[in-house]
Parts: sequence; structure tokens; C-alpha cells
Amino acid sequence: MSRRVLIACVGNIFLGDDAWGVEVARRLTAEQFPPGTTVKDFGISGVHLVYELLEPPDLLVLVDATARNGDPGTIYVIDPSEHIHASGSCDAHTLDPYTVLATVVKMGGTLPRTRIVGCEPADLSEGMSSLSEPVRGAIEPAIAIIRRIVEQEVAS
Repeated sequence: MSRRVLIACVGNIFLGDDAWGVEVARRLTAEQFPPGTTVKDFGISGVHLVYELLEPPDLLVLVDATARNGDPGTIYVIDPSEHIHASGSCDAHTLDPYTVLATVVKMGGTLPRTRIVGCEPADLSEGMSSLSEPVRGAIEPAIAIIRRIVEQEVAS
């Protein structure tokens, strides 16, 4: 039986490097993954992701720009389990991964094993601009990391 894996990419194309997850989703659609793996671009639609997670996959890989005060383009792999706060609320036009996960729990759902693959943004200013060079350069390494995470899940 194949494992269900959801690679959920998020981001806002109107906020500079916040579009990193959206661009990773676009590139991931050309990749071959094991059966049972789905890649979806959720953009800024947190509510859609919440409802998707009410029938949890075996593994969720969330891909998002993630500001953690590192150098722009730094890739993080985060286990969000200790950062989920039940007080968060989710609306139809915003997406904070921790709030989405907390909302799933508040709605009675069970969270899958989850990893966040994040990239330190350089510029989150308003406007439809292209990704900064360090963030664009983090796309291919992130795809390799996502592939490794998915392959480890399928092998276990």
C-alpha cells in the first residue's frame, strides 16, 4: 500500500519573496514522485488547506517562505509540532502554517507527520516582482530536500 504524501506549497505572489512556495510548486509539478504523492499550490488559501488536512495524509510537507533571521536563501526543515498554538485563527485569505495546523486540531482533525521546508526571504515588499537572487537560488536545493523527505517516508 502506498503512503499518502501531500506537498502543500503556499505563498503570496504580491509580496516579493513570499512567492517562493508558489514557484517551488510550479517546479515540483515537473518532478516524478512515488505513487500517492500529491503536489498542490495553495497560494494564500489557508482555509482550503485546512479542509484538505481534515482527511490527513501520512506525511505533509509544507513549503513556504519562512523568516527566521537567517541569511536570505537559507533553507530550513522544521518540525512544527512544538510550535502549534491552539489560539490561532485562519481566514480565507491568509496562511500561516502554524495557524493552519492549529485550526485543523480545533476542528477535530488529526495532524499528519509534518515538515515545513522554508526559505529565508530577502524582500517581502508589496508588488509583483521576481524572487530575489538568493531565494531563487534556493529552489533547486529545496526540491532535493523535499525529494529526500518524501523518499524517506515511502521507505519507512
